[in-house]
Parts: sequence; C-alpha cells; structure tokens
Amino acid sequence: MSLTFQAVMVDLKDDQVEAQVKELSEEDLPKGEVLIKVAYSSVNFKDGLAGLKDGKIVQSYPFIPGIDLSGTVVSSEDDRFSEGDRVIATSYDIGVTHFGGYSEYAKIPADWVVPLPDDLSLREAMIFGTAGFTAALSVHRLEQTGITPESGKVLVTGSTGGVGSMAVAMLAKRGYDVTASTGKQSEHDFLKALGANEVLSRDAVYDGGKIRPLSKGKWIAAVDPVGGDSLAAVLSEMKQNGAVAVSGLTGGTKIPTTVHPFILRGVSLLGVDSAYCAMPLRKEIWARLGQDLKPDDLELLVNREVPLKEVPQAMQDIIESKIRGRVLVKVEA
Repeated sequence: MSLTFQAVMVDLKDDQVEAQVKELSEEDLPKGEVLIKVAYSSVNFKDGLAGLKDGKIVQSYPFIPGIDLSGTVVSSEDDRFSEGDRVIATSYDIGVTHFGGYSEYAKIPADWVVPLPDDLSLREAMIFGTAGFTAALSVHRLEQTGITPESGKVLVTGSTGGVGSMAVAMLAKRGYDVTASTGKQSEHDFLKALGANEVLSRDAVYDGGKIRPLSKGKWIAAVDPVGGDSLAAVLSEMKQNGAVAVSGLTGGTKIPTTVHPFILRGVSLLGVDSAYCAMPLRKEIWARLGQDLKPDDLELLVNREVPLKEVPQAMQDIIESKIRGRVLVKVEA
C-alpha cells in the first residue's frame, strides 16, 4: 500500500501563489536516497519568499517549501544511513528546487544529510535550523580571523530576526560583548535576555543619510544578515583589523562603500554561504551548535510552534517582519 501523508504545497493559480496543506503519496516525492519521517522544520526568510510570486525561490509549481528539516530515517539506499537514524537536512537545494521540510515525509539525497549530534534533540536542531546554522557559521568565520571575546565589541544587525537573534545568543554564550541593533523598540528586553549588553536602534547604525568612507571605529567584529546601506555604514565604523560576516540581503544587494575600510584599517568582509557549505565543515558547525554555541536557554529563541496548517500564515508573517526569533514547525503528529 502506498504511503500517504500531509504536506504544505505552494502552487501558482490565477497568477497568484497559494499555499495550502494537501495529501500526497510517496510517489509524489522527488528522487533521493534517504526517506525521512520529518519531526520538525522551521520558518526562514527564504521560506517566506517561496510563498511570493516574485520571490525568486521556487523554480516550478506545485512545490513543497521548507529549507530545513529534522527527523528519523525510514529507509536508505545509501549505507551511511540506516532505519531509525536521527538526522538533519538543511540548505543545498532543499525547499528551492527539491521538495522541502513542510511535509510529513521527505526524500533527500544522502550527500545532503547530516547525522544528528548526540548533544541535540530533533526539536533543538530545528530551533537552530538554517538560521542558527548560518549564525554559527558567521561566528566561526569571525573567529577564524583571530577575533576573541577579548578583542572588543561585536555588533549584530537585524538582531530580532532568525540569524540575528541566534548570533546574539551564541556570541553571548561565548563571552563576547554584544551590541544588538534593531528597528523594533519593543524587543529591547528580549535582546537583553538573549545576552546583549547594549541595544541600539536601527537608525543609530544607519539613519538613511550619507555614508562616510570612514567613521570613528566602534566595532571589532559584526554579524550582518541585512546587507545594503546598513552594511556599508557598519564597514565604515569597524576598528583596525576588524571583520564583518555577512549572510543576508534583506536591506538590499548593493553596498555603497569604498575601499577605505579595507586598505586603511585592514577590515575583512567575510561571506557566509550556509547553502553549499562543505560537509566536513557542516558537521563541525552542527557539533558546535550542540556544545559551545548552544545557548543556555534555547527556548528563549522560539517565537511560537505551529502545525503544518499554520505554516502559510507564518510564511507571510516572516516576510512582513512580524516575527522575532524562530518559528518552529511541528510536523510529526
């Protein structure tokens, strides 16, 4: 008898994208060596874009979004995985060109699957999800340049979003002096609870005016999931030999900066690619998420937990900046 299950599907109808829960069978899933019974997923900005006609995420319809998932292996054609193994799958083409995590079952290529670290539960793995992995990779990249908690203040922009809030909590756990920047006055207490020593308004970082090639140095490091003009302003305020890890573009793709921060202060601009991160490093980062980067109270980062039927609304909410922290999707009934 064919396996049947529920999944959130987006489809293009009357020139509009609709997202709704549908019943599917195993034959509807794409090719992949590992069949996974999904326990949890999460809602990321890219998932929200999957619900927009011009989101430039989904390549063909109908489609199951969800760029990350955790669950238990049902069967595997690859001897690296066996029935009952607990695993994580994030990034690569999941939720972009390959059916994603908003489904009770998923078929994933074995090369994209990571064994769940012993220090994490399936639920904790998806509290982190792609956003947490990206934040952790940002911290890792900064520390590769020699940045330590003793180096100076670290700025996190977009700090109420998934990557930003995770970065605040992880850096605080590591003992860094963290300054969080947000456009949401109401979330200052939340950011302080995560470990930020100081919270600045978004305008205090960039107020929309002219960006100077160099301003007074304030930060030794920064985690930036925003990009655009804000990133240019941050670069101008970096201290000597500082570094900025950039992972997002919610503020735009163009950076109106000059060479001055790089050639006069030795600033490093570090690109963070969580989508196609090599598997050895991917496993190393997930191991760190279960150990030295795992916040003492991970639940503080959970905005809410939703079932599949509430995922379409959550996808819309994240696009409209109505979410702080992480929305966890409980897939398994």
